[in-house]
Amino acid sequence: MSAHEHMEHAEHVEHAVHSNKKIALLIAVLALFLAFSETLGKSAQTSAITDNVATNDLWAFFQAKTIRMTVLRTAAEQMQIEADHAANADLKARLTKTIDAWTKTADRYDDEPSSNEGRKQLAERAKQAEHKRELALARYHQYEIASAAFQIGIVLASAEVITGMAALGWLSGLLGICGLGFMALGLWVPHALDFLLHAGSH
Repeated sequence: MSAHEHMEHAEHVEHAVHSNKKIALLIAVLALFLAFSETLGKSAQTSAITDNVATNDLWAFFQAKTIRMTVLRTAAEQMQIEADHAANADLKARLTKTIDAWTKTADRYDDEPSSNEGRKQLAERAKQAEHKRELALARYHQYEIASAAFQIGIVLASAEVITGMAALGWLSGLLGICGLGFMALGLWVPHALDFLLHAGSH
């Protein structure tokens, strides 16, 4: 092998080493972002599950209060009929007192700001929990897409090391940027894609 060929070979090896260092750095950066997106995704998923349980509990409590309120009001209406037909003044007074107590209790079941456990308050709390659940789910979906983009990017960057195809490295970097975009959406505007999809369907 001539000196010129040795020089060309050395330059080729140096270029390959330099290129591989760049790819290794790209893979390391993508792996770091993947770790972030996976952690954020797991956190969002846990929040969604917690908020879903809270939503179900609050609506169940709301239904229980509704049943109690309906039973009491029905009973009070029945007793009112008895009170209207009662000839004995003492009996009528006792019936009226019971009716008043039941009516007040039914009203409290419907609206009780002091304990925040009236039907109106429970419905509001349940809706808030639903909103939090939907927000966490939207975030989770964005982070999942980001993770997929980073994972595919790592695979393509690894493939460039084997094949030497520079296009794979560029595509890998592009996927990394896309992944970062989805992470940003998850953090700041998780419902952005939903709005775009709904707008496109109308």
